[in-house]
Amino acid sequence: MAATASLDPDDWDATRAQGHRMLDELFDHLQGLRGQPVWRPIPAEVRVAHQTEPPRSPGDLAEAHEIFKTDMLAYAGGNLHPGFMGWVQGAGTPVGVLAEMLAAGLNGNLGGRDHMPIAIEQEVVGWMRGLFGLPESATGLMVTGASMANFIGVLVARRRALGVDGRREGVSGPRLTAYASVATHGCVSRAMDMAGLGSENLRQIAVDHTHRIALDRLGEAIAADRAAGLRPFLLVANAGTVDAGGIDDIDALADIAAAESLHLHVDGAYGALGMLTPEIAPRLQGIERADSLAFDFHKWAHVPYDAGFVLVRDGALHRDTFAAPAAYLARETRGLAGGDFWPNDYGPDLSRGFRALKVWFTLKVLGTDAIARAIEHNCALARTLQAMVEAEPRLELLAPAQLNIVCFRYRAADEVNRAIVADLHEAGVVAPSLTTIDGRAAIRAALFNHRTEARDIEALVAGVLAFGHARTVKETAE
Repeated sequence: MAATASLDPDDWDATRAQGHRMLDELFDHLQGLRGQPVWRPIPAEVRVAHQTEPPRSPGDLAEAHEIFKTDMLAYAGGNLHPGFMGWVQGAGTPVGVLAEMLAAGLNGNLGGRDHMPIAIEQEVVGWMRGLFGLPESATGLMVTGASMANFIGVLVARRRALGVDGRREGVSGPRLTAYASVATHGCVSRAMDMAGLGSENLRQIAVDHTHRIALDRLGEAIAADRAAGLRPFLLVANAGTVDAGGIDDIDALADIAAAESLHLHVDGAYGALGMLTPEIAPRLQGIERADSLAFDFHKWAHVPYDAGFVLVRDGALHRDTFAAPAAYLARETRGLAGGDFWPNDYGPDLSRGFRALKVWFTLKVLGTDAIARAIEHNCALARTLQAMVEAEPRLELLAPAQLNIVCFRYRAADEVNRAIVADLHEAGVVAPSLTTIDGRAAIRAALFNHRTEARDIEALVAGVLAFGHARTVKETAE
């Protein structure tokens, strides 16, 4: 038998030197982003090169790094780039890179037990509890993203409606019904499905011209379900809809939830962190009344993926939704098996990484004021883009810039607008996305990148006009 089976390097100095090169070259990449394409298509030969069998023999770290640079960094998703404005994705920061490295080095498992990483996560929970005005009894958890956080919100609401019997026996009795606007992210419908409640039992309510849930239609839907013998249990409010950035009247929804004995969950995937800014915070009035709240640090706070978060007002209810005894997870009063907060009692995961460290570093090093300025800058750019669209006869505004998302179109057929977006992607300067507003294809500029500047907005408009003109001239010629 070999003397050791360690997986540590034989030559620590060589590994250390290569590690420094890898970090330096990554920072060079970040520093030079503007000189690179936002996105480029993956060549067929690169895809084929990675259809391989798993390696059995040791390889070289430097060679693996070269493959990373040529095959991965070169053909990544583009959300680091200042011209990326297509989807709701944060841009990361060098501080977050370093924090993620430290978390990986520590290799903490935050399912439970008594160690400092759990205390750091609880420090972040305390910061967020204060930001959103929730009581000291509220509990929180780092998760993969708002999809999981919204799922947890649905499960907590289900536990509140069914009690402990619902965990033991499953769903029985009258069908449970939930309510959200048609602008709500699809993960809420999927959460109803995964919770065993059925996606059809999510009532999708119409929105008004500001993309907020129509309160009169909501009241009618709740009344109709009660009259049919169903059991309304959950109301979902939006703090920043994914398509157009609409913010529901959360205060009014909180009043309805209280009157109807509904669990009020707020999906604030990106918009909730608008609480950091004096500009947006007043529009989120009522969020402090939420029974649960989901949002992502990896969007407007630019923490590296993934870094979702959920807060639950009633910490005891939160624990009762997930906690289950197991001999191998027995708590002790002394030693490593101690600790008064075990995160696996508050969510579905037992194996949990130290996601909170990159959040802690981001807030500790950059500060919330700097993040707030970046958020406000995104919103100002959106207003600038809206003004440019409104001033250009060849463009049409489809949804106003309520936060940092602008939906517009070139005055041509839907297929032309779809082609324009693909043309922009392939040109590599800017990358918006497509959505549908009132049944029409819309070019969607979601301005989340802290690196984006006015010149990138100008490049977007110029590109849309140029490609739109080329496409319509071609169609006319044909």
